[in-house]
Amino acid sequence: MADAALIACHECDLLQREAALPRGGVASCVRCGATLYRSHPDSLERTLALTAGAILLFIIANSFPIVGLALQGQVINTTLYNTVHTLWDEDMKSVATLVFVTTIAMPVLQLGALVYLLVPLRIGRVLPHFELVYRALHAAQPWGMVEVFMLGVIVSLVKLAHLAGVVPGIALWSFAVLMLVMAAIAATFDPRAFWAQVEALQ
Repeated sequence: MADAALIACHECDLLQREAALPRGGVASCVRCGATLYRSHPDSLERTLALTAGAILLFIIANSFPIVGLALQGQVINTTLYNTVHTLWDEDMKSVATLVFVTTIAMPVLQLGALVYLLVPLRIGRVLPHFELVYRALHAAQPWGMVEVFMLGVIVSLVKLAHLAGVVPGIALWSFAVLMLVMAAIAATFDPRAFWAQVEALQ
């Protein structure tokens, strides 16, 4: 027990020794009761599986139309990239940049970083500069705003429904599922399990 690693509570800064947890167990601070860490069984394997699903959903969401507008017998479809391109051409460059960064660039960075970190780890390897990739993953997480994008799309569809017929596209449903999968990835990924496996390979 004396050789157990120390961990500081993120709420009250009390140093405590780590303890082994049962499957699904939770360690709490002895002073303030805040959650220190959890036991996530098969965390990295589940995260990798969810990441593979998220990549597939992301490709579908960016390859097919998000929504179609039926107006005067014609249906106008648009993809997310075309939406960004249109905003840029309409001299709304700041909005176009924000949409591109939060709904395309950051999710790509997150999923790419997870693949870079977890696939080699799955076969017992650690790639160079994995620390920088891990930091990039941590920095990108707050900027991946698929759920905010979905909220904006829903509000827009409600308003547009009074002007034209709205036809939800495959990409819209893909984005909805992607939002849930990204949330599941954030909840499943266990940094402690990741670093423990990295240390075991070094």
